[in-house]
Amino acid sequence: MCPMTTHKDDKDIGTTGHSWDGIEELNNPLPRWWLWTLYGCIVWAVVYTILYPAWPMVSGATSGVLGWSTRGAVAEEIAAVDEAQSGLRAELEATDLNTLAANEPLHRFAVQAGGSLFANNCAQCHGAGAAGAKGYPNLLDDDWLWGGQIEQVAYTIRHGIRNEDDPDARYSQMPAFGEILTRPEIDTLVAHVQSLSSGADPLAGAGGEMFSANCVACHGEDAKGNRDMGAPNLTDAIWLYGSDTATLTTTISKARFGVMPAWGLRLDEAEVRALAAYVHQLGGGEATTEE
Repeated sequence: MCPMTTHKDDKDIGTTGHSWDGIEELNNPLPRWWLWTLYGCIVWAVVYTILYPAWPMVSGATSGVLGWSTRGAVAEEIAAVDEAQSGLRAELEATDLNTLAANEPLHRFAVQAGGSLFANNCAQCHGAGAAGAKGYPNLLDDDWLWGGQIEQVAYTIRHGIRNEDDPDARYSQMPAFGEILTRPEIDTLVAHVQSLSSGADPLAGAGGEMFSANCVACHGEDAKGNRDMGAPNLTDAIWLYGSDTATLTTTISKARFGVMPAWGLRLDEAEVRALAAYVHQLGGGEATTEE
Protein backbone atom coordinates (compact mmCIF):
# COMPACT_ATOMS: atom_id res chain seq x y z
CA MET A 1 0.00 0.00 0.00
CA CYS A 2 1.14 3.51 -0.67
CA PRO A 3 1.91 5.59 2.40
CA MET A 4 -0.61 8.17 3.42
CA THR A 5 0.30 11.67 2.21
CA THR A 6 -1.22 14.94 3.18
CA HIS A 7 -2.28 17.38 0.50
CA LYS A 8 -2.75 21.03 1.22
CA ASP A 9 -6.01 22.36 -0.10
CA ASP A 10 -5.55 25.11 -2.65
CA LYS A 11 -8.09 27.13 -0.69
CA ASP A 12 -5.57 27.34 2.16
CA ILE A 13 -3.01 29.02 -0.17
CA GLY A 14 -3.34 32.65 -1.12
CA THR A 15 -3.26 33.81 -4.71
CA THR A 16 -1.40 36.57 -6.48
CA GLY A 17 -4.71 38.26 -7.14
CA HIS A 18 -4.49 37.65 -10.87
CA SER A 19 -7.27 35.81 -12.63
CA TRP A 20 -7.67 35.03 -16.31
CA ASP A 21 -10.63 33.13 -17.64
CA GLY A 22 -11.17 31.68 -14.19
CA ILE A 23 -7.52 30.59 -13.82
CA GLU A 24 -5.73 31.94 -10.74
CA GLU A 25 -2.03 31.85 -9.80
CA LEU A 26 -1.29 30.47 -6.35
CA ASN A 27 1.13 32.39 -4.17
CA ASN A 28 3.31 29.59 -2.79
CA PRO A 29 6.13 31.05 -0.67
CA LEU A 30 9.76 30.18 -1.62
CA PRO A 31 11.66 27.80 0.67
CA ARG A 32 13.65 29.55 3.41
CA TRP A 33 16.95 28.00 2.27
CA TRP A 34 16.41 29.44 -1.23
CA LEU A 35 15.75 32.91 0.11
CA TRP A 36 18.82 32.88 2.37
CA THR A 37 20.94 31.72 -0.57
CA LEU A 38 19.60 34.63 -2.63
CA TYR A 39 20.29 37.12 0.17
CA GLY A 40 23.79 35.70 0.59
CA CYS A 41 24.53 36.09 -3.11
CA ILE A 42 23.37 39.70 -3.01
CA VAL A 43 25.63 40.46 -0.05
CA TRP A 44 28.54 38.69 -1.75
CA ALA A 45 28.00 40.70 -4.97
CA VAL A 46 27.95 44.00 -3.08
CA VAL A 47 31.14 43.15 -1.20
CA TYR A 48 32.82 42.00 -4.44
CA THR A 49 32.02 45.24 -6.26
CA ILE A 50 33.55 47.16 -3.35
CA LEU A 51 36.74 45.09 -3.13
CA TYR A 52 37.46 44.35 -6.82
CA PRO A 53 37.17 46.08 -10.22
CA ALA A 54 33.55 45.84 -11.24
CA TRP A 55 31.70 48.83 -12.68
CA PRO A 56 32.64 49.97 -16.19
CA MET A 57 33.19 53.69 -16.55
CA VAL A 58 33.80 56.01 -19.52
CA SER A 59 37.59 55.63 -19.58
CA GLY A 60 38.09 52.56 -17.42
CA ALA A 61 36.43 50.83 -14.49
CA THR A 62 36.18 51.10 -10.72
CA SER A 63 39.43 49.74 -9.28
CA GLY A 64 38.09 48.40 -5.99
CA VAL A 65 39.50 49.14 -2.54
CA LEU A 66 42.04 46.29 -2.87
CA GLY A 67 43.46 47.71 -6.11
CA TRP A 68 43.73 44.19 -7.58
CA SER A 69 43.35 43.36 -11.28
CA THR A 70 44.10 40.37 -13.48
CA ARG A 71 46.35 42.57 -15.62
CA GLY A 72 48.32 43.60 -12.55
CA ALA A 73 48.56 40.01 -11.33
CA VAL A 74 49.95 38.87 -14.70
CA ALA A 75 52.41 41.78 -14.72
CA GLU A 76 53.65 40.75 -11.28
CA GLU A 77 54.11 37.14 -12.41
CA ILE A 78 56.02 38.25 -15.50
CA ALA A 79 58.21 40.54 -13.39
CA ALA A 80 58.92 37.66 -11.00
CA VAL A 81 59.93 35.37 -13.89
CA ASP A 82 62.12 38.11 -15.41
CA GLU A 83 63.81 38.62 -12.07
CA ALA A 84 64.43 34.90 -11.69
CA GLN A 85 65.91 34.72 -15.20
CA SER A 86 67.89 37.95 -15.04
CA GLY A 87 71.15 36.20 -14.23
CA LEU A 88 70.86 33.74 -17.10
CA ARG A 89 69.77 36.48 -19.50
CA ALA A 90 72.77 38.61 -18.59
CA GLU A 91 75.08 35.64 -19.02
CA LEU A 92 73.52 34.85 -22.40
CA GLU A 93 74.08 38.41 -23.61
CA ALA A 94 77.73 38.28 -22.52
CA THR A 95 78.50 34.82 -23.94
CA ASP A 96 80.07 34.33 -27.35
CA LEU A 97 77.44 32.52 -29.41
CA ASN A 98 80.12 30.36 -30.96
CA THR A 99 80.89 28.84 -27.54
CA LEU A 100 77.30 28.77 -26.23
CA ALA A 101 76.78 25.06 -26.88
CA ALA A 102 79.73 24.25 -24.61
CA ASN A 103 77.85 25.77 -21.65
CA GLU A 104 75.14 23.13 -21.35
CA PRO A 105 72.91 24.78 -18.70
CA LEU A 106 72.97 28.13 -20.48
CA HIS A 107 72.45 26.54 -23.89
CA ARG A 108 69.49 24.56 -22.56
CA PHE A 109 67.96 27.75 -21.14
CA ALA A 110 68.51 29.58 -24.45
CA VAL A 111 66.93 26.80 -26.52
CA GLN A 112 63.87 26.56 -24.25
CA ALA A 113 63.40 30.33 -24.22
CA GLY A 114 63.97 30.46 -27.97
CA GLY A 115 61.29 27.83 -28.52
CA SER A 116 58.71 29.99 -26.75
CA LEU A 117 59.81 33.07 -28.68
CA PHE A 118 59.64 31.13 -31.94
CA ALA A 119 56.05 30.06 -31.23
CA ASN A 120 55.03 33.66 -30.52
CA ASN A 121 56.93 35.44 -33.29
CA CYS A 122 58.10 33.08 -36.04
CA ALA A 123 55.65 30.19 -36.33
CA GLN A 124 53.15 32.37 -38.18
CA CYS A 125 55.41 32.26 -41.25
CA HIS A 126 57.78 29.34 -40.73
CA GLY A 127 55.18 27.02 -39.20
CA ALA A 128 54.88 25.60 -35.69
CA GLY A 129 57.37 22.88 -36.59
CA ALA A 130 59.68 25.30 -38.48
CA ALA A 131 59.20 23.34 -41.71
CA GLY A 132 58.30 26.51 -43.59
CA ALA A 133 55.85 26.97 -46.44
CA LYS A 134 55.85 28.33 -49.98
CA GLY A 135 57.84 31.56 -49.76
CA TYR A 136 58.94 30.89 -46.18
CA PRO A 137 62.17 28.91 -45.69
CA ASN A 138 62.31 25.51 -44.03
CA LEU A 139 64.51 25.93 -40.94
CA LEU A 140 64.97 22.20 -40.39
CA ASP A 141 67.29 21.55 -43.33
CA ASP A 142 70.82 22.77 -44.02
CA ASP A 143 69.96 24.88 -47.06
CA TRP A 144 70.68 28.47 -45.99
CA LEU A 145 70.30 31.60 -48.09
CA TRP A 146 72.36 33.85 -45.81
CA GLY A 147 74.40 31.34 -43.83
CA GLY A 148 73.72 28.74 -41.15
CA GLN A 149 76.44 29.49 -38.60
CA ILE A 150 74.94 30.67 -35.33
CA GLU A 151 76.28 34.23 -35.62
CA GLN A 152 74.91 34.44 -39.17
CA VAL A 153 71.53 33.18 -37.98
CA ALA A 154 71.55 35.72 -35.14
CA TYR A 155 72.36 38.56 -37.57
CA THR A 156 69.49 37.56 -39.85
CA ILE A 157 67.08 37.47 -36.90
CA ARG A 158 68.37 40.74 -35.46
CA HIS A 159 68.29 42.81 -38.65
CA GLY A 160 65.84 40.93 -40.88
CA ILE A 161 65.78 40.71 -44.66
CA ARG A 162 64.80 43.44 -47.13
CA ASN A 163 62.86 45.46 -44.59
CA GLU A 164 62.92 49.26 -44.50
CA ASP A 165 63.05 49.53 -40.71
CA ASP A 166 66.67 48.49 -40.17
CA PRO A 167 69.49 49.97 -42.31
CA ASP A 168 71.60 46.88 -41.54
CA ALA A 169 69.01 44.44 -42.89
CA ARG A 170 70.24 41.81 -45.31
CA TYR A 171 69.39 43.03 -48.76
CA SER A 172 69.43 41.63 -52.27
CA GLN A 173 67.17 42.02 -55.28
CA MET A 174 66.66 39.72 -58.22
CA PRO A 175 65.96 41.46 -61.53
CA ALA A 176 62.57 41.00 -63.14
CA PHE A 177 63.81 39.37 -66.34
CA GLY A 178 60.40 39.71 -67.92
CA GLU A 179 61.39 43.31 -68.60
CA ILE A 180 64.73 42.24 -70.11
CA LEU A 181 64.24 38.93 -71.92
CA THR A 182 61.66 37.73 -74.43
CA ARG A 183 59.18 35.02 -73.51
CA PRO A 184 60.97 32.34 -75.60
CA GLU A 185 64.23 33.27 -73.85
CA ILE A 186 62.57 32.98 -70.44
CA ASP A 187 61.15 29.59 -71.42
CA THR A 188 64.64 28.44 -72.37
CA LEU A 189 66.05 29.72 -69.08
CA VAL A 190 63.29 28.05 -67.06
CA ALA A 191 63.98 24.68 -68.68
CA HIS A 192 67.69 25.12 -68.06
CA VAL A 193 67.25 25.99 -64.38
CA GLN A 194 64.99 22.97 -63.91
CA SER A 195 67.70 20.74 -65.37
CA LEU A 196 70.30 21.94 -62.87
CA SER A 197 68.79 19.83 -60.06
CA SER A 198 69.52 16.76 -62.17
CA GLY A 199 73.20 17.59 -62.49
CA ALA A 200 73.20 19.41 -65.84
CA ASP A 201 76.13 21.66 -66.68
CA PRO A 202 75.09 25.21 -65.69
CA LEU A 203 76.91 26.71 -68.68
CA ALA A 204 76.04 24.15 -71.37
CA GLY A 205 73.80 24.74 -74.36
CA ALA A 206 71.61 27.71 -75.23
CA GLY A 207 70.21 27.78 -71.69
CA GLY A 208 73.75 27.81 -70.32
CA GLU A 209 74.61 30.80 -72.46
CA MET A 210 71.62 32.70 -71.12
CA PHE A 211 72.42 31.60 -67.59
CA SER A 212 76.00 32.82 -68.00
CA ALA A 213 74.86 36.17 -69.35
CA ASN A 214 72.15 36.87 -66.79
CA CYS A 215 72.45 34.69 -63.68
CA VAL A 216 76.10 33.85 -63.00
CA ALA A 217 76.79 37.18 -61.27
CA CYS A 218 74.63 36.15 -58.31
CA HIS A 219 74.20 32.36 -58.52
CA GLY A 220 77.77 31.62 -59.60
CA GLU A 221 79.14 29.67 -62.54
CA ASP A 222 78.41 26.44 -60.68
CA ALA A 223 74.86 27.67 -59.87
CA LYS A 224 75.41 26.87 -56.20
CA GLY A 225 74.44 30.36 -55.10
CA ASN A 226 76.11 33.06 -53.05
CA ARG A 227 75.28 33.51 -49.39
CA ASP A 228 76.74 37.00 -49.32
CA MET A 229 73.95 38.01 -51.67
CA GLY A 230 71.24 35.66 -50.48
CA ALA A 231 71.28 33.94 -53.89
CA PRO A 232 69.98 30.35 -53.58
CA ASN A 233 71.67 27.17 -54.71
CA LEU A 234 69.95 26.09 -57.94
CA THR A 235 71.54 22.65 -58.13
CA ASP A 236 69.72 21.05 -55.18
CA ALA A 237 66.12 19.90 -54.93
CA ILE A 238 65.09 22.57 -52.42
CA TRP A 239 62.91 25.36 -53.80
CA LEU A 240 61.57 28.26 -51.80
CA TYR A 241 58.70 29.07 -54.17
CA GLY A 242 58.53 25.89 -56.26
CA SER A 243 60.23 24.27 -59.25
CA ASP A 244 57.29 23.72 -61.56
CA THR A 245 57.32 25.52 -64.90
CA ALA A 246 54.61 28.05 -64.05
CA THR A 247 56.20 29.03 -60.72
CA LEU A 248 59.71 29.32 -62.18
CA THR A 249 58.37 31.38 -65.06
CA THR A 250 56.82 33.79 -62.56
CA THR A 251 59.97 33.87 -60.45
CA ILE A 252 62.25 34.65 -63.39
CA SER A 253 59.83 37.04 -65.10
CA LYS A 254 58.71 39.05 -62.08
CA ALA A 255 61.38 38.18 -59.47
CA ARG A 256 60.76 37.59 -55.74
CA PHE A 257 61.13 40.00 -52.87
CA GLY A 258 60.48 38.19 -49.59
CA VAL A 259 60.69 40.34 -46.46
CA MET A 260 61.53 39.36 -42.89
CA PRO A 261 61.08 41.72 -39.91
CA ALA A 262 64.07 43.04 -37.99
CA TRP A 263 63.40 41.30 -34.70
CA GLY A 264 66.16 43.26 -33.00
CA LEU A 265 63.77 46.22 -33.05
CA ARG A 266 61.13 44.25 -31.14
CA LEU A 267 63.10 41.82 -28.98
CA ASP A 268 66.02 42.46 -26.66
CA GLU A 269 69.49 41.05 -27.30
CA ALA A 270 69.03 38.06 -24.99
CA GLU A 271 65.84 37.10 -26.81
CA VAL A 272 67.50 37.43 -30.23
CA ARG A 273 70.33 35.17 -29.07
CA ALA A 274 67.88 32.66 -27.61
CA LEU A 275 66.04 32.53 -30.94
CA ALA A 276 69.31 32.02 -32.80
CA ALA A 277 70.25 29.16 -30.47
CA TYR A 278 66.85 27.53 -30.98
CA VAL A 279 66.88 27.82 -34.78
CA HIS A 280 70.50 26.71 -35.01
CA GLN A 281 69.83 23.45 -33.16
CA LEU A 282 66.73 22.49 -35.16
CA GLY A 283 68.79 20.30 -37.45
CA GLY A 284 70.46 22.43 -40.10
CA GLY A 285 72.76 24.61 -38.03
CA GLU A 286 76.33 24.78 -39.26
CA ALA A 287 79.53 24.76 -37.23
CA THR A 288 81.43 28.03 -37.01
CA THR A 289 84.36 28.28 -39.39
CA GLU A 290 87.25 30.71 -39.35
CA GLU A 291 86.97 33.55 -41.83
